Order: sequence, then C-alpha cells, then structure tokens
Amino acid sequence: MKVILLQDLYKHGVAGEVVKVADGFARNYLIPRKMAIKATTSALRQTETIRQNVEARKAQYNNMLNDLAHQIDGVELFFGRRAASTGKLFGSVTTQEIADELDRVTSVDINRRRISQQSLREVGTHHVPVRLGTEIAPMLTISIVPEDELPEFLAARERGEMVSAEDIMAEGFRYATSADDAGEEPADAEESADVAEEEAPADAEDAISAVPEA
Repeated sequence: MKVILLQDLYKHGVAGEVVKVADGFARNYLIPRKMAIKATTSALRQTETIRQNVEARKAQYNNMLNDLAHQIDGVELFFGRRAASTGKLFGSVTTQEIADELDRVTSVDINRRRISQQSLREVGTHHVPVRLGTEIAPMLTISIVPEDELPEFLAARERGEMVSAEDIMAEGFRYATSADDAGEEPADAEESADVAEEEAPADAEDAISAVPEA
C-alpha cells in the first residue's frame, strides 16, 4: 500500500514522503497511530504543505544516514559457529544476526534488508556491503570461526595479534573429518605427547634408586 508519512519514520522515510509499505503494517500500525495516511488523490492535496518541506527534510535524513554510514564503515563483527573440516557451517550467519550484532556493538540499528548479502555459510572473512543510499557504501567485515576457537581468537585479537579466520583454519582448526563422522573432537597431538611422556618407564637411575637396600 502507498501511504503518505505524517512524521519521519526511521528506515522508511520522512514526513510528507509517499512510500510503499506492507498492507498490514499500514492498516494495523501506521494509520491507527496517525503516523501515515493512505496516499489518495485528495490526501495528496491536503498534505501539500507537508510535501513542500520534503526536500529539506530529505536532506536532513540523508545527512543522518551519511553519519551512520561513517560510523559502521569498517566495523568487524565476530561469530563462532559449528563447522565441518571443510569450513562449511552447520547452519549459517543470517543478515538478521549481522544486523543484531551490529546494533549490539555500535548501537546502530539498521534494517536487515539493507545488508546486501545472503546468509554466510563458510568459516572465513567476509566483506559485506550495507545499502544506505548514501555518499559512501559502508562495508562490514564479518569474521566467522569455529565456535570452539572463538575465545582464543578473540583473546589473540585483544592482544593485538592480527590473526584471521583463515589463520585459524590453516593452523588451529581442530575438527577432523573422522571426528565429524564420529561426532567427537580428536585429541590434541600435544596432549597425547604429554600423556605418553607421563606413562613412559622411569630411566635406569630412577629404577636403581627405587630398589630397597638389603
């Protein structure tokens, strides 16, 4: 349904602007709350005074979007997910999850539909553009790592180490194909070596000292 906004509505438009919204959203929310009216010919004439200020208000709105674009450009968001040894996720990171995490980290709340990317389904670093219709096209960096590696990954980042999700895949990936099939994580090689060392027989000197005196 096409409606005329009677007040600025974040993510939709400014007062006096004619926008298309879902019928239910218009009938059940916007119109009952006097935030918009149906865009009939007579309504357009009646709101001409409001419409005269649209361009100026649009400019203010665009300035706000530009400020938001600068705030979120280059922001990196981190997700831990269960993954196969190939790097394929058991599930995905959705645009809604990206929008929610962006809001949590930056307090910038954007509509998920402005995130121009389908759900992400692989471990790695993903560069995701956001459509704000602004002078700059803000880009988010989404780093997805195996969920068991996430705490160590974030700790390394806090120490200033520029480790990437790809580094984790190459050097710290703990999921083996056999473990995926069995549903268990393989034992760490270093831990296995420690166990072997603990179970190794005592050397000759220790063995002699352990013999009781006659």
